[in-house]
Amino acid sequence: MKRSIIIYLALLMLCFYQTATAQVKAVTISGTVTETDSSIPVGYANAVIKSKTNTVITTAITNEEGSFTLSPIPPGNYLLEISFMGYKTFTKELFVGSLSEFLNIGKLQLTTDSQQLDEVVITSRQDEIGNKLDKKTFTLADNIAQSGGSVLQAMQNLPGVTTQDGKVQLRGNDKVMVLIDGKQTALTGFNGQSGLENLPASAIEKIEIINNPSSKYDANGNAGIINIILKKNKDEGLNGKVGLASGLGALWQRKGNLPTIRPQYQLTPKINPSLSLNYRKEKVNIYFQGDYLYTETLNKNEFVTRTYDDGTIINQQTKRNRNTHFTNLKTGIDWNYNDNNTLAFSALFGSEKIIDNGDEPFFNADYSERLRLWQFLEDELKTNLMASASYQHKFKEAGHVLNAGVNYTFHREDEKYFFDNMLPASTGRDAFKLLSDENVLDVNLDYIKPLASGRFETGFKFRNRVIPTNMQFFPGQNSVIDANAGGKATYEESIPAVYGNYIYETNRIEAEAGVRVEYLDLEYEVNPNHPVYRTDGYHYLEPFPSLRFSYKLNDSHKLSLFYNRRVDRPNEVDIRIFPKYDDAEIIKVGNPGLRPQFTNTAELGYKANFEKGYFFASAYYKQVEGTITRIATTTPGSTLIYNVFENAGKSNMIGSEVMFSHKPASWYSFNLNATLYRNTIDAFSVEILYPEPTNYSATKQQITSGNVKWNNTFTFSPTLTGQLMAAWLAPDIIPQGKTLGRFSTDIGLKKIIQKGKGELFLNATDLFNTLVIRKEVQGNGFSYTSKDYYETQVIRFGYSYKF
Repeated sequence: MKRSIIIYLALLMLCFYQTATAQVKAVTISGTVTETDSSIPVGYANAVIKSKTNTVITTAITNEEGSFTLSPIPPGNYLLEISFMGYKTFTKELFVGSLSEFLNIGKLQLTTDSQQLDEVVITSRQDEIGNKLDKKTFTLADNIAQSGGSVLQAMQNLPGVTTQDGKVQLRGNDKVMVLIDGKQTALTGFNGQSGLENLPASAIEKIEIINNPSSKYDANGNAGIINIILKKNKDEGLNGKVGLASGLGALWQRKGNLPTIRPQYQLTPKINPSLSLNYRKEKVNIYFQGDYLYTETLNKNEFVTRTYDDGTIINQQTKRNRNTHFTNLKTGIDWNYNDNNTLAFSALFGSEKIIDNGDEPFFNADYSERLRLWQFLEDELKTNLMASASYQHKFKEAGHVLNAGVNYTFHREDEKYFFDNMLPASTGRDAFKLLSDENVLDVNLDYIKPLASGRFETGFKFRNRVIPTNMQFFPGQNSVIDANAGGKATYEESIPAVYGNYIYETNRIEAEAGVRVEYLDLEYEVNPNHPVYRTDGYHYLEPFPSLRFSYKLNDSHKLSLFYNRRVDRPNEVDIRIFPKYDDAEIIKVGNPGLRPQFTNTAELGYKANFEKGYFFASAYYKQVEGTITRIATTTPGSTLIYNVFENAGKSNMIGSEVMFSHKPASWYSFNLNATLYRNTIDAFSVEILYPEPTNYSATKQQITSGNVKWNNTFTFSPTLTGQLMAAWLAPDIIPQGKTLGRFSTDIGLKKIIQKGKGELFLNATDLFNTLVIRKEVQGNGFSYTSKDYYETQVIRFGYSYKF
């Protein structure tokens, strides 16, 4: 086994993928000029950066304290000259690298004596594609085929990204930490993901994907980090953008209903108005972003066949017609009250109203008898409030900064379910109500010190998170609801953390090393009358190191090696003790005994730039301790299936990513991305407590999976652009089973009008209606197969105007 892993890694060593990375195309260099003998500052000296051909790039004059700042300096090799009347001209060779936006080259001494000086090494950032290979950045304005939808839909065709069950996956892994403007919020989840399918893409400026985060980031999320950056302009005066997008989905019926249920949604409308405003005058910048998204969606249309060891076969359909109203408002002010100090305040409001009307018919093997009809109404309102304040102090040398911030988030989940439980001999009415209030306070302090060959970063963060929850069940006649499993529970966690990160660069070598030390104290207080679970909790003090080492073969080729250790803490909903009855006979339950999983990741990357394109490849290996997975079991004499989260022991993933991007003609460019990985979950045994103690054992589970994505851009004219995107996803592992392969094609057009101020778009997702989620699951005593013909084909059109 070890030999096969070594061979596999050796074959994949040549591979690494990333896409266009947000980066600074120029660096700011600072330093201080003094006399050699007395160290007295030399004011009003000339500082000049020249190219190797003696062309002047930029100049500056030192102030009374001898300090100077030179910018912007693009990457390359240069000569630095310092001159002043009465002193010999000081000359140094400078290398501008790719890592730091601000560099301080320290003290430079002027003397009347000639002196050969040592080389000074400086860093910066490369153009177009990030040399660090740890981050990819996508501007949503370039994603023509997904304009007008949600941020989840906008991400599903990005290289290396897949989506499943309303969550985004990186390299087939949904353990992703989602940030908004660099902060975790309840809008997208803290220890997990939520709300991405309803957050309007119109509110988003760009998306950053970080597969190998450094120690300055929170340690949660072994798959990586997605940072969603909301729109905010900084142009002088009053400016903004107004837009309106609309669309239709479920254009025709892909799979008809089983008998006796209400019709499924067809020709579902979508509408998304948006407005962004910005006013900047001198030292003050005020901004506002507002988005509203209304959708009707065939959210689920799943057909399941369950087969039990005693020969029982049950066929069922879950059809969910969903209406969603999502409102997102953000406003803020930046105040640069002097050159060295900045204050910023912002507030965000989000409201998500969901109405689901669903039907679940259950039939016997030949559909001759209806066993049950479960009709439900879900009325859910999610409210999000966030307030942030930040302060930045800039020291005298460029890039030397101190950042402090405080962030408060409130999230309310107000959910009501009403069920009609229709059996052959009776009809009952069931209901439950859930109220959950999440309060989160984050305080952070970050310090950055530029160095002659890199920079040093350190900081502190503290989080307190409290979530009181109240669930009340109201069972009817012959109910499947466990009424005794309701009541109150309170989740509370405190997380202080400190980090240090050092970046170093020479002409050939780049190195970044850091460690984050995190303490967590978590308690989950459970209703003492709960029939199964009791108050539980855990704590840990753990280091989370990160390392990146790169070697530049030449200006166009680079090798990089990454290592990091990360954690996935169970989210509150993963340990929530209350059964979730969005399916009458396949019931989801949390587990307060769930513990974090810890992951070690190593990755080797290669990058090559060439004329009109680039190539990326990587090979990586992840090893997980305490793998979190959901396990399905039954109880004797019952056909009900309970899905409960458990720690399944050890697992690992070995894989590679490759991307090739090229522009063979002035009117055509493409990027081809392929991901290949093998998931393995070792054999394990656990005791499942709900609804009654059950011992479950599983043999080793392994599957090789991946995906291929092809993105084509056509420039028909300077004002007309087209996009064609195709994606194929291979079968992949899920708890106790697998998802089967799937394929989709998206297409879009964008037209620039009104002298560049106006924009029209038209697009279609899943053009050929081929995207169907198919699953196969094998449990103890049962198995089931499913096909979900949910709404995937949507035609959208819209208009926006900048002013």
